[in-house]
This record gives sequence, C-alpha cells and structure tokens, in this order.
Amino acid sequence: MDATRVLLVDDHPLVREGLRNLLRHEPDIEIVGEAGDGFGALRLVEALKPDIILMDVVMPGMGGIQATKQIKKLNPSSAVVILTAYDDDRYVLGLLEAGAAGYLLKTASAQEVVQSLRAIRAGESVLHPSVVARILSKVARAQAAAATPAGGEGLTARELDVLRLAACGKSNKDIASQLCLSISTVKSHLVSIFAKMGVASRTEAVLQAVRLGWVDMETAQKSPGSDAVPPGNGALAAREHHQETLQADAKGD
Repeated sequence: MDATRVLLVDDHPLVREGLRNLLRHEPDIEIVGEAGDGFGALRLVEALKPDIILMDVVMPGMGGIQATKQIKKLNPSSAVVILTAYDDDRYVLGLLEAGAAGYLLKTASAQEVVQSLRAIRAGESVLHPSVVARILSKVARAQAAAATPAGGEGLTARELDVLRLAACGKSNKDIASQLCLSISTVKSHLVSIFAKMGVASRTEAVLQAVRLGWVDMETAQKSPGSDAVPPGNGALAAREHHQETLQADAKGD
C-alpha cells in the first residue's frame, strides 16, 4: 500500500509543527500540505486529494464542522479525522453527522495518533472511548421516548450481536473471537448491516442503532465478553483500552 497522504489543518502553527515532526518519522505516512483554517483546507483538498485530513474543530473563518461537510462533498474518498482539545457534545455529534471518520483529543499520545491514522486508512472509525460512550448514552436517553425498540428490524440475531459488540469498540478480530466466527464472516456481517441500515461506516451504524433503541451503550458495555474500560484511573484506562483496540484494528483484523 502506498504511503498515507495526510493534510494537517490547525490554526496554531506550533501544533502543525509538532504533528509534522511526529509524523515525518513514519515511513507509511506522508504530509502533503498544511492549512490554518477550513477555507485553506478546502483549497488543498481539491488540489492534493489527500487520504486523510487531520483537523482541529475551532478555527477562524471556517471551523471544523462546516469544513468537514464541504470536504466530504468535494472529495468523498478523503477521511476527516478530528484532533482537538474540545470534547463538547455539540462538536462530537456535529462532526460525526458531518461525516468525520475519527475524533481524537489532544491528550492522545503520539502513538495513539499514529495508530489512529493507520486504522482510518484501513477503513476503521476511531473515536475517543470516553467521548463516544458519553455521547451515545446521552443520545439513547434523549430519544428513548421516540425510538422504536424493535430489536433491530431487518437485522438477523447474529448481525445484532456483531453490531452490539462493535458499539463497545470491539475490533473485527475481537468480535470474531467472542462469537466463534472467522474474521471474514464478521466483515461480511458488517457489510450486510451497513447495507440494511443505509450507512457507510461503523460510526454511522452505531449512532443509528442507538437512536433506534437497538443498542444501549451501558447495557452493551456490561454484556458477556464485553471489554468495557476497567475501573480505576478512567482517563488512563480508557486510553490504554483504546490503544489496544487501535493496534488490533490497524490492519483491518
């Protein structure tokens, strides 16, 4: 596979410099350009067609949410990965709905950022575990009254099992192991799930399943075999758990 072509977008030159210094040592990642706001990002996306845009949320001119919407219209094959200090619910949901493939916090380690980019290139979605669990639980509660908890209309029982484990952040390899399936069978189930739900990614599938009442994050994380983040230092445990999942997912297993 060719090197992953990455565009850096952040209004702070120091942040861009730090990311550039971090990623230039990775042989499978190439920095193809930099921009300080959404308008600059759009110009470079059109000219360079990068594989991944690593972008902040709050920037002068055009911010991350609007830029993500425009980028996905301009070049749908480019994946947008957010790297920000903000874990505000509005930004997370707004960016996921705009089409972002990943949402990382700037508290992430260098290794987490690199592994996340590799996972995104492999077709995975990457979300900070503490952020996504909180957001999905909030969405589930807010829409419970209007949801149709039909247990996943159109999905088979096995597809629902796969979807619920995916909602817990499981990799394809982990899902296969827990359900005694091959990895290729898990991938086939995911393709079928996406087609039936009319979505294009795990993130979209999980968000829609929560909105429809098919998946409850709190229940899912306590389900048999679930690798919910262990007790203790929550932030550290979440990052360690997330890193293990990313390492397993980076090759699409």
